[in-house]
Amino acid sequence: MADIAAQMKSEAAAMPNHSPGVVLRSLIIGLTAFLTVVDLFATQAILPSLTRHYNVTPAAMGIAVNASTIGMAAAGLVVGFLSPHIDRRLGILVSLVMLAFPTASLAIAPNLTTFTLLRIVQGLCMASAFALTLAYLGEQCSAADAGGAFAAYITGNVASNLVGRLVSAAMADTFGLASNFYFFALLNLAGAVLVYFTIARVQPMHTMPTVQSPFAASLAHWRNPALSSAFAIGFCILFAFIGTFTFVNFVLVRPPLSLGRMDLGFVYLVFAPSVVTTLLAGTAVARFGTRRAIWSALALAALGLPLMLSSHLAEVLAGMVLIGVGTFFAQACATGFVGLAARDYRGIASGTYLACYFLGGLAGSAVLGLLFDRFGWPACVAGVGAALCVAALLAARLRLDPPSASSPA
Repeated sequence: MADIAAQMKSEAAAMPNHSPGVVLRSLIIGLTAFLTVVDLFATQAILPSLTRHYNVTPAAMGIAVNASTIGMAAAGLVVGFLSPHIDRRLGILVSLVMLAFPTASLAIAPNLTTFTLLRIVQGLCMASAFALTLAYLGEQCSAADAGGAFAAYITGNVASNLVGRLVSAAMADTFGLASNFYFFALLNLAGAVLVYFTIARVQPMHTMPTVQSPFAASLAHWRNPALSSAFAIGFCILFAFIGTFTFVNFVLVRPPLSLGRMDLGFVYLVFAPSVVTTLLAGTAVARFGTRRAIWSALALAALGLPLMLSSHLAEVLAGMVLIGVGTFFAQACATGFVGLAARDYRGIASGTYLACYFLGGLAGSAVLGLLFDRFGWPACVAGVGAALCVAALLAARLRLDPPSASSPA
């Protein structure tokens, strides 16, 4: 809840101290996030190989790989609406165990249609676990700890991008495409085991009779200018991220860069700085406020766009570092803001944010894939820049209203 310290100083003095065991807690939160979404972007590291395997265009394969965002958007909404009635721990456990089945089935997908459908099912399972974990953190963490907890979770997401892509490239290069998916299914089951032993059994926050239907609560969130802007910022962030890190793979394997499959995996060490910087999001928001933190992050990402057009590998990698750091940092800030600005029905607010976030990924894959196929990489980069500009404009509306007496703590 770092925004309160920055934007409502009168309340900052009343904040409780950080709870003990912060480092261990952050490690567990980050590892849970890592094992939840490691499947989401790891497949992008083998995108050129999958394109050849199914004999399709880059845009078609990009849409298939990113089809998981369809399932994630749908699950985010459904889980958000049902959140008041779902046991957090059980829901996360079931989601991660179920996730292993479509992940393993990708190894034997006979055609692109089957591959796409399995990715959608993966998305349903991933987003269910993701949304329930965010709701759990928002409900169980103190005001002083919440910003760091959300940052730790997003950092685990960042680490999954880095390690997942490296592992995916290594597994596919050494043992073949099929072994890659079997290995990630085992990681999903490992996530379920971690949750079983580390997440306490708690009841949902809103087990009392509700005075507002989930649909009415969702409409109220959309009528809140700050919340609706945060939802749209999430859309823009993944739109830009997908556009960059899906189609840059094809640029990297073509002349003049001409990287091999294993080299392509190692390229994603560009996410290593993001693992560190994303952890600082809570501190940055506390010191400078959400808007300034997001503006700075988006500006940093925008600085990387011209470098993406270079014919020199070092400059392209530098651009990828800047875009990765900027988008992940902005995502951590926006995610924490939603948990703070939604003073009731936080599960619904988190689900709506995730739905918008992942719909942005789907839109980015489709729109920027079309630009890439028809007009080339420069047009794709221009589309990414436009999304970052829209997000920066929306960030101006991220203001917190004073809590009302009727709002739950």
